[in-house]
Amino acid sequence: MNHTLKELQMLDSPGTASLPPAIDPDLAEALRLLDKSDFLLAVHDASFPGVEGEDTGRGSPYGEGGMALARFARALGFTGLQLGPQGQTSPVNHSPYDGTIFSRSIFSLDLKALARNSEWGGLLGEDAWLEMVAGNPRPDGNRVACAYTFDAYAKAVEDIHQRFDAARQRCEPAALRLDVALAAFWQENHWLRDDALYEALSLEHNRLPWRQWPQEGERAQDRVLPASTTADSEKRRRMLEQRHGGLLERYALVQLILLEQHRTFRGQMQALGLKIYGDVQVGLSLRDAWSRQALLLGGYVMGAPPSRTNINGQPWNYPVLDPAHFLSPGGEPGPALVFVAERLGKMLAEFDGLRLDHPHGLVCPWVYRADDPDPYHALQRGARLFSSQDDHPDLAHHAIVHPDQLNRERPAYADDWVRELTPEHESRYAVLMDTLMEQVHAHGRRKEDILCEVLSTETLPLRQVRLRHGLGRFRVTQKADLDDPTDVYRSENAEHQDWVMVGNHDTPSIWRLTKDWQGREEGCKQAAYLARRLRPDAPELLASALASDYRKLAHAKVADLFLSPARHVMLFFADLFGLEETYNVPGTVNEDNWTLRVPTDFARRYEDDRRRGEALNLHAVLALALRSRPEIARARPELIARLEARAGWRID
Repeated sequence: MNHTLKELQMLDSPGTASLPPAIDPDLAEALRLLDKSDFLLAVHDASFPGVEGEDTGRGSPYGEGGMALARFARALGFTGLQLGPQGQTSPVNHSPYDGTIFSRSIFSLDLKALARNSEWGGLLGEDAWLEMVAGNPRPDGNRVACAYTFDAYAKAVEDIHQRFDAARQRCEPAALRLDVALAAFWQENHWLRDDALYEALSLEHNRLPWRQWPQEGERAQDRVLPASTTADSEKRRRMLEQRHGGLLERYALVQLILLEQHRTFRGQMQALGLKIYGDVQVGLSLRDAWSRQALLLGGYVMGAPPSRTNINGQPWNYPVLDPAHFLSPGGEPGPALVFVAERLGKMLAEFDGLRLDHPHGLVCPWVYRADDPDPYHALQRGARLFSSQDDHPDLAHHAIVHPDQLNRERPAYADDWVRELTPEHESRYAVLMDTLMEQVHAHGRRKEDILCEVLSTETLPLRQVRLRHGLGRFRVTQKADLDDPTDVYRSENAEHQDWVMVGNHDTPSIWRLTKDWQGREEGCKQAAYLARRLRPDAPELLASALASDYRKLAHAKVADLFLSPARHVMLFFADLFGLEETYNVPGTVNEDNWTLRVPTDFARRYEDDRRRGEALNLHAVLALALRSRPEIARARPELIARLEARAGWRID
């Protein structure tokens, strides 16, 4: 943007209102000695805590609860926050991975600031905000009140726009400055025009998905409006924009407010010494598929292929970019690459780093027929887009490798389906990732700022493209096969550029798992493995302690992360706070999925629980990890002693 609200003096400086938290020097020193350069806390927008007595039903990083969690995390030695996708979701699907890729969710608005902070000029009536707080059916803040927030936030957005328009009519200076910023924002972000128009058309078509809109008559144009350049289509667009002018302005106003609240938040995080990481979801929302339909491959959609940890795969039903639009006939970037650059450029301007969600979608997507009524049947008979099987002749012209480079004794989704690549083939597989990394460098970021979510499946093309840019992969250690010394999820098999974690947003809490393991063969096997890692000189006593206490086993599982060669560690918030509930059960759509939150009283609860070993006691974890390194244990016994004294609870 050439003009921002800050430049127009709508907002104060993004500096913090108080001094940064005191970082525990012993925790920081332990992380340094264990050679961990990044330590991230993963928490999605919806899961941020509210403030007791002020919660409106859904979390946001931009409010006081978000700031409190950030300060808490920094004091524990975390170096950054990994957020989830921030797009707008639908009433029937709460997954942020199905949200919009340009527009932010209205549910992330810090409504209290709009009602009470003077810099926003009372854009939301305080009575309206208090009414939302009073009506929240989940005041405990442990879960998102999804149904409630959809109605309540929609009403709040209407109130914001009405109050802005009334203030503008009264020529109030703050509203006039905001009006100038809004006009610039609309002109400088062309994605906004289509996103806002889809909102209007969704209302006209009774909230039906766009593929169910009429195919005949005047309104049939609405299905293809973004892809059409006819005079009739442009006339229809102008008519719709005039008819729904107020709605379009309201949509843009809220997106501008969200951007400014995000910028303020990022400035506050920088003052704390925390980086914030965005999430580049692999899928497109219905809104994005409508606006970018001219770039999409017809007849096929993307999913997760069968794998060791998910033998059925997952039929995501995500659109796929058409490779025909990657490059122009002259070799210049085609419209699909321009779109990727636009999307990644926007995110890199707003975040310090990015998590790449299922990057096989950028390199070798697993695709399946969209017209099969049984999605699992279609998925399991799918193909890699650039190395398709004989039973997908429609994909043959997209093949990069030759038939003799395929291992036909293996299933098409197997890591070794493609046996070899030439440098030319690698470059063709890398087209989208190269575009992404060009944006990374153009925005002054490093390869270490890109988190590549490669899980159990890593084909040869994906591995070659990942290593082409020096990117690490994920090692989710709760999924490790302890009977296979070469398993990719074992922490000792990580490389220094990798990211290690006990779990993520798609896995059970480590507390739930270790409680389930206790008293079973898996618990004994995990205990023996971890004891060998953490007490190689005398593992028997530690193994016995871990096998008999799920709390100690959970702590040992986390301590194992810090022994890994990987220099980057991530913790999902449920694993930090000792929560046993699951945030997301893949493939599940219900009122609980994607709704788990950090409790409003998290700081007090954490302090009480960590001393009982019922939340992650980082002092105990790092003390155990340091003791497992003989050279450190001999050189820094006083540090270990201080950590153990602060822990007040022992794992061994």
